[in-house]
Amino acid sequence: MSLVLISSAVFADHVTPPGHPERPERAEVMDVIAQRWRDTGGAVLEPRAATDADLARVHDEAYIQVLAASRGRAAMLDPDTFTSPETDRVARLAAGAALMAVDHVLDGPPGSRAVALVRPPGHHAERDRAMGFCFFNNVAVAAAYARARGLSRIAIVDYDVHHGNGTQASFYDDPAVLFVSSHQFPFYPGSGAVTEVGGGAGRGFTVNVPLEVGATDADYDFVFERGVCPVLDLFRPELLMISAGFDAHELDPLAGMRMTADGYARLTARLVAGADRWCDGRILFVSEGGYHTGALAQCLTKIIEVASGRTTLDFSSAVPGDTRRGREALAVVMEAQRPFWKFPRST
Repeated sequence: MSLVLISSAVFADHVTPPGHPERPERAEVMDVIAQRWRDTGGAVLEPRAATDADLARVHDEAYIQVLAASRGRAAMLDPDTFTSPETDRVARLAAGAALMAVDHVLDGPPGSRAVALVRPPGHHAERDRAMGFCFFNNVAVAAAYARARGLSRIAIVDYDVHHGNGTQASFYDDPAVLFVSSHQFPFYPGSGAVTEVGGGAGRGFTVNVPLEVGATDADYDFVFERGVCPVLDLFRPELLMISAGFDAHELDPLAGMRMTADGYARLTARLVAGADRWCDGRILFVSEGGYHTGALAQCLTKIIEVASGRTTLDFSSAVPGDTRRGREALAVVMEAQRPFWKFPRST
C-alpha cells in the first residue's frame, strides 16, 4: 500500500475577507499535517496547476476566463465567494492536486492511495459559476480526468456537511460516475433532496442521503453500513474518490451535526475497506470543508492514519448511540432508490 499527500504552502495565498470562515489558517493546518507526515517518512508532493483543458472537462471556457481575468485583484463572485490577487493560481493548484492524486492511484501498484490537502474547496462550484467558497470543482475535474484516462466506473462519495451540488450537476446524466452524498438537510445550498436521483441514462447514479440536523457518529455509520456501502458493492467502481469535508464535526461553526473525528475515521475505514474489495484499494481523498481549525486537524490526522493503514478499526460492534436520524434518512433513501439498487434485507 502506498499513500502520498499532495499539498502546498501556496494554498494560504488565497486570501478571504476578515472573519470569513474559509480562511488561510485552514491551509496552515494542512501544512502542519503534511510536515508531520514527512517527519514519519511519508511522501508529500507539490501540486501541478490544472490547465485550461483540464478544467474545461467540467467548466465552461467563458467561466475559466472570468477567473483568469480576476488575477491580481479582489472581486466578489457571489455573496460568500471572493477572489484575491492569487486566487486563480491557487485554485488551479487545488484542482491540479486532485489530478495528481488520480495519477498516483492509477499508475501505482494496487492499493495506491492519495490525500489531496487543498484549499479553496471545490464541490459547490458549478459549470459556469463559483459559489459556496468554491471556484473550480476539484473532485469533478479529477473524475472527468479519470474518465478521459479510460475508466468507465468511478464513484464519488461526499461526506461534507453541505450537499455537493456542483459535483452532482457535473455527472447527473452520466451512468459512469456514481455520486453519493450524505449531508445536513434542509441546508445550504438547498439541493440534495432524496428525489434527486439522476437524469436520463444517469438515473439511479445519484444517491442523496439527507440527514436531519443533530446527526451523530452512530447515525452516519448506520447509513454508510446499511446504505452507502451496499450501493458501492453493487456498482463496483474502478476508482473511489472522497470529497472529504469535516464540517459535520460537532465543533464546526457552520452546521449543526454532532460528528467527531473518530466518527470520520470510521466512515473512512469503511470506504478504504470497500475500495480493497471493489478496485484493488484505489482510493483518493480531496479535502473540502471544515471550519474549526482544531477539529479539522483532528479529522485530517485520523483519516490519514486510516488511509495509510497505520490505524485499523474493529467493526464487530456498532457505534453506541441513538440511530433514529440515520434510520429515518435511510428509509426514504431506500424508497427513492428502490428502482435502481437492491438493499440488504436487514436494512
